[in-house]
Amino acid sequence: MKKLLIFLVIIPASLWSQDKTDFTLKEAVDYALQNAYAIKNANDDITAAKKKVWETTTMGLPQINAKVDYQDFIKQPVSLIPAELFGGPPGEFAEVSFGTKQNMKASATLTQLLFDGSYIVGLQSSRVYLKISESIKTKTNTVIKEGVTNAYAGVLMIKESINILKKNKAILEKNVSDTQEIVKNGFAEEQDAEQLQLTLNQLNNQLKNMQRLLTYNLNMLKYAMGISIDNDITLSQNLDDLVTTNDLELTSIPFKYKEHIDYIIGENNIKANELFIKLEQSKALPSLVAYINYGLSAYGEEFKFFSKSQKWFDSSIFGVGLNIPIFSSLKRNSRVQQAKIGLKKAERAQDETTEKLKLAYQTALIDYKNALETYQAAKESLALAERIEKKENIKFFEGVSGSFQLSNAQNQLYSQQQQYLQAIFDLISKKVALETILNR
Repeated sequence: MKKLLIFLVIIPASLWSQDKTDFTLKEAVDYALQNAYAIKNANDDITAAKKKVWETTTMGLPQINAKVDYQDFIKQPVSLIPAELFGGPPGEFAEVSFGTKQNMKASATLTQLLFDGSYIVGLQSSRVYLKISESIKTKTNTVIKEGVTNAYAGVLMIKESINILKKNKAILEKNVSDTQEIVKNGFAEEQDAEQLQLTLNQLNNQLKNMQRLLTYNLNMLKYAMGISIDNDITLSQNLDDLVTTNDLELTSIPFKYKEHIDYIIGENNIKANELFIKLEQSKALPSLVAYINYGLSAYGEEFKFFSKSQKWFDSSIFGVGLNIPIFSSLKRNSRVQQAKIGLKKAERAQDETTEKLKLAYQTALIDYKNALETYQAAKESLALAERIEKKENIKFFEGVSGSFQLSNAQNQLYSQQQQYLQAIFDLISKKVALETILNR
């Protein structure tokens, strides 16, 4: 049961409107895959990455910028010029103000990037970033599928446990009633009835706990699927529907770790680090930009720039700018070396991921095989415990056996019932874990 609670707690949550109330396992998973918070965030990340690709692309496309500049000199600046230029005495200066009180200028500039190594690498990096976002979305899908499957199976396990407890309770209540009648007739001791009543009390307490746990776990499943906990849902499958005891083909499927999403994410990280090295190296290359500008200027003592009589003077210029990095005091080299260290770490992390995936596959394979065997053993043990309890029940009412032996047989049966349900849940859980590592 602790395993079940852990599975339920780690499931990512979502919240969206609900118009369906009856779910198979597949429908529950599909429901969550479209509306979980993590899924929505992953979709937004992919959209943002696509926008980033276009943003980077536009850096190499023509850019047009316009500018309007208006000036009103509240007090015009004064310049000093030799007075002798105007017939004044030598050595003296005349105070003169140049220009008009109001000026307006408008211009537009077209720029085109002709060459920039950083731009080429940046464009490649944005595409890798998009692939990383798509890989994270795939990883998120995998986590949600596994989590919702375990949650769905957990709710079914508790419901089945409640059904079994109710059946046991009905049988035990009859046993207690029959025993009390036997005690009244003097054919059994009071302790026999009390021993059975004690077992019944324990059963009632377990039933109440399970009913409360069902409500909680059902709400957790709704929360995981993105359904308000105030809404009612029903699960249209039972626990046995989810069990495939002869699905041994999973154990014979070869594990291709290079196709696993974690390995793919690692490969993308390596590519990103390789491009980061190229980016730092490209900063040592020159960049070339061409531009053309056209402008209009107008002057006056009053604001009449929009009148027909206002005279405008135009100008135009074409130019090419070449920026050549020459010396950076080894700053660029330092950044390149840092980027290379980052690449080594990414490659080392990929080696570690490879070993982790191989180990995870071996663990999942062993766990699944063990779960299959445990399920078969639990199924056989349950049948055996049922036969033992039935025989002890007959022997008790025939006076051959005591209530202590009957209680032991009943408790043994109840224990085997719970172990059987846990074995089913574990089998489902281990199967989905193996399917996850195999990308099925």
